[in-house]
Amino acid sequence: MQRFIKKILLWELIVGLMVTLRYFFKPKVTLNYPEEKTPMSPRFRGIHAQRRYPNGEERCIACKLCEAACPALAITIEAEPRLDGSRRTTLYEIDLFKCVYCGLCEEACPVDAIVLTRNHDYHFENRGENILTKEKLLAIGDKYEAEIAADRAADKDYR
Repeated sequence: MQRFIKKILLWELIVGLMVTLRYFFKPKVTLNYPEEKTPMSPRFRGIHAQRRYPNGEERCIACKLCEAACPALAITIEAEPRLDGSRRTTLYEIDLFKCVYCGLCEEACPVDAIVLTRNHDYHFENRGENILTKEKLLAIGDKYEAEIAADRAADKDYR
């Protein structure tokens, strides 16, 4: 009999509306994304960047450890020696469609040249923009160097 009365009175609907009314007057937890952003960890893995030394020289020494450590084979490196005897890259590309953002390239780098930034607001509109060349990586590194250095300082105890 009780089951029949609950069916007639639409008890489940009333309980659902009570839950809705309970949360209707509470403060909202939704963020307006582009204007409001959630706090991020300094260890967040976003888009890649290549860093430079303070004198402006690129850090990458073309050891190819990041290429070897990449499980998705997303990194391509070609290198040749310079006139002063040091090695530098002539081709450094990362295919972001292949990349799984694991951070192994960052961990393998002995000179802290390749890093994953906290920037996750990027998109591609045209074919081929998913491949980050050496020039694009250095430009991203120059743009976010202050943020990268602050993240490295915050994370130094754990490295």
